[in-house]
Amino acid sequence: MVANVLACLFIFAAISSSVAYDPDPLQDLCVADLKSKIKVNGFVCKDDADVTAADFTFASLAAPALINNSFGSNVTTANVMQVPGLNTLGVSLARIDYAPGGLNPPHTHPRATETIFTLEGELFVGFITTADKLISKTIKEGEIFVFPRGLVHFQKNVGDKPASVISGFNGQLPGTQVVATSLFAASPPVPDDVLEIAFQVDGKVVDEIKANLAPKKK
Repeated sequence: MVANVLACLFIFAAISSSVAYDPDPLQDLCVADLKSKIKVNGFVCKDDADVTAADFTFASLAAPALINNSFGSNVTTANVMQVPGLNTLGVSLARIDYAPGGLNPPHTHPRATETIFTLEGELFVGFITTADKLISKTIKEGEIFVFPRGLVHFQKNVGDKPASVISGFNGQLPGTQVVATSLFAASPPVPDDVLEIAFQVDGKVVDEIKANLAPKKK
């Protein structure tokens, strides 16, 4: 398992160094000051005197995450919000865990290309081009797949055991828009007549989808 993760990180480092999307850093470090109210394209820097090793480390990708949602998947991010030292460096990671049959639903990352490395399990993965062509494949342990920046993509566990991947991004904060949630659970809501025309369905179907995607009351 450790060898697989190291291989994944090596591949990701090689890819990200040649296709980095975020602007190049202008100094050695710019650890994000996440408490600052100043808005820039990125985050303002901490004072160097306040920088510690804790700004550059994160342990929560080591173990599978708890999966307790209707999609049967859970994403653990390791971007600049969890690792402030990533600010201006143009890279980040995530771990995705899937229950048997679990789906990471169709979504996009507007600010980064994604490369996934399969730690365990068997996944059907794919993305859709702007010409509406599906590019898809079933991948297994040790294999990678690339999702181009901004294109709708997904992963589904097609095995009978849990699956997991490590994702690499060429951006410190890739952003994620889940297609269904963005359209049917936006706040304020997208008007029903817009959704009815777009999906060629009646209002009852729209209401049912909205009810299914609404945050569950605790």
